[in-house]
Amino acid sequence: MIRTLLLDLDGTLVHSVPDLAAALNRLMQARGLAGFTQPETALMVGDGVAKLVERAFAARNLVPDAGAVAGFSTDYGAHAAVDSSVYPGVAEELRALAHEGWRLAVCTNKPEVAARSLLSALGLAPYLAAIGGGDSFPTRKPDPRHLLATLAAAGGVAERAVMGGDHANDIAAARGAGLPCIFAAWGYGPPAMAAGAVAIARDFAEMAAIARRLLA
Repeated sequence: MIRTLLLDLDGTLVHSVPDLAAALNRLMQARGLAGFTQPETALMVGDGVAKLVERAFAARNLVPDAGAVAGFSTDYGAHAAVDSSVYPGVAEELRALAHEGWRLAVCTNKPEVAARSLLSALGLAPYLAAIGGGDSFPTRKPDPRHLLATLAAAGGVAERAVMGGDHANDIAAARGAGLPCIFAAWGYGPPAMAAGAVAIARDFAEMAAIARRLLA
């Protein structure tokens, strides 16, 4: 039976905070507001664009204006792969897993168009059987239906699937869907977010090795 590895995007496959922070700071500065460092931005990532913008404005004791989310989305979509980079070992392991017959899919709360653009620009798209963005289905992480819809799009089944991610949303969605989740310790989520994961991986090569063992 086909094995499937579902993966988060930001903080798991790609270090995307440089471009997220740059777009966020352009948004804030256009409104005369102070920007954010990359570590500050990383702490706000994981729940989609609207939440990122909402948290940024809340940090300045404000609520987003009517055009803030759309403005950020347009700007970021055009500059999603300027300074973002693939984490070490990701491309090599995805290639190896695909060669072994695994189905690979990305399940992210990032809008699908931005996710596809980023994955294509960084050369990872050819390895993927499906990309489930935050707006691809009626639900998104931590709702397990987001994960299950992405899994179905990849042609996999829950009994032979594993999730990998760096956020509590990834673990919650996986547990709700009946899948084991491997926590990406190199990502943006603090160590406390690993609660509920079946294992913690220090790098992507270790995540791939754990996934192989789980579905051996």
